[in-house]
Amino acid sequence: MDPRLRGDDIEGSDSALSMTSIDSIVARLLGLHPRLIDLSLDRMWRILATLGHPERRLPPVIHVAGTNGKGSTIAFMRAILEAAGLRVHVYTSPHLVRFNERFRLGQAGGGVLVSDEELATALTECEAANAGAPITVFEIETAAAFLLFARYPADALLLEVGLGGRLDATNVIERPLASVITPVSFDHADYLGDTLGKIAAEKAGILKRDVPALIAAQPREALAVIERAAARAGAPIKIAGEDWTATEERSRLVYQDDDGLLDLPAPKLYGRHQFENAGVAIAALRAAALKLPPAAFEAGIAKADWPARMQRLAQGRLPALIPPGSELWLDGAHNADGARAIANAIADLEERVSRPLVLVVGMLSTKDCAAFLKNFTGLARRVIAVPIPHQEKSLSAAAVADTARAVGIPAESRAGIETALATIGALGLEPAPRILITGSLYLAGEVLKLNGTPPS
Repeated sequence: MDPRLRGDDIEGSDSALSMTSIDSIVARLLGLHPRLIDLSLDRMWRILATLGHPERRLPPVIHVAGTNGKGSTIAFMRAILEAAGLRVHVYTSPHLVRFNERFRLGQAGGGVLVSDEELATALTECEAANAGAPITVFEIETAAAFLLFARYPADALLLEVGLGGRLDATNVIERPLASVITPVSFDHADYLGDTLGKIAAEKAGILKRDVPALIAAQPREALAVIERAAARAGAPIKIAGEDWTATEERSRLVYQDDDGLLDLPAPKLYGRHQFENAGVAIAALRAAALKLPPAAFEAGIAKADWPARMQRLAQGRLPALIPPGSELWLDGAHNADGARAIANAIADLEERVSRPLVLVVGMLSTKDCAAFLKNFTGLARRVIAVPIPHQEKSLSAAAVADTARAVGIPAESRAGIETALATIGALGLEPAPRILITGSLYLAGEVLKLNGTPPS
């Protein structure tokens, strides 16, 4: 199952009745279309018309596509906007533990995840409006998001593309404040195309006439396609490294564009790639002409958080299972470029405090496991491979371990996270190891659930 859906894995909440209701609604919705993913806008336009076009009554929208970094970029924008006192709706996918994580309703003082009751009501209303017609879960879920966001006043909506862009269910906003494309890389080739250029063309499908387009650093092939698409669409384009820079200087983030320089704290989110994501977020907010005070940028960059992105697990059940003095990290990276970013982050940690690195890895069979693991050759001491629970497309632990050994990393397989951590404890590594659990957002969600620290 595609990571955007997660309909088979909905967690409990304060209201067992309402969560059961959401569970049953999603189960019914899964039966409305024979395919989990079927990229088209026809069904979306139909249900939105039946609902009275809630997408036309939304707060000002910033639309975000890309392969890697979308969630982190949105997290930076939300934190900055909220630091400025604005109410911010947010729509992201996939969720990690609870379906509600996809829908954040803006409020004074900071947004909150949609309640079980509000979500069940919106999904039921969309189900009734759809009247049994074919529609994918993501499409009807997106329609429910627009209903919710149209009903609650806010100052901005940060809208993440689910898959691709051109035919994604979110691509029904006629005139957003800004369109953002984060780094493009190989992923979902079955749906988006088998070359970087084809994938970039799908992402660039969100660009609109006279709407500023903010483009993160890209491979040359992807950037050329995006630039041509922007020219055809009539979208004024700004590109990282050309129209703005965001660099780490003296452990601070220095951002500069034609509007001036910002000397900001380092991002709370760890890794040099987060400086780049923060730069894209700042560029987008400036291009959207929201007139934010410098203090909002300072507070937001320092506060922004996004779970399962180089997240240090210091509290919860799992840290108690690892050797004393060890570090436990979690990252949901699942493609080669994502792995490269976190490998660089781990290398930076290694320069500060040297520890043996052990990876706990679970991956889907739809991902390139070898390309992912090659980034850790020479960096990881060992891989402990695990299956991803409740996922039909999970690679077996043995298959992941075989791939790790093929790229030169010693490996063994275990039945689950807890037995993997116990195995690491028995290795007797000195000094105490740095442990990174990675390879899948599905796996990251299972880890946060097992640890008792779901996103809030």
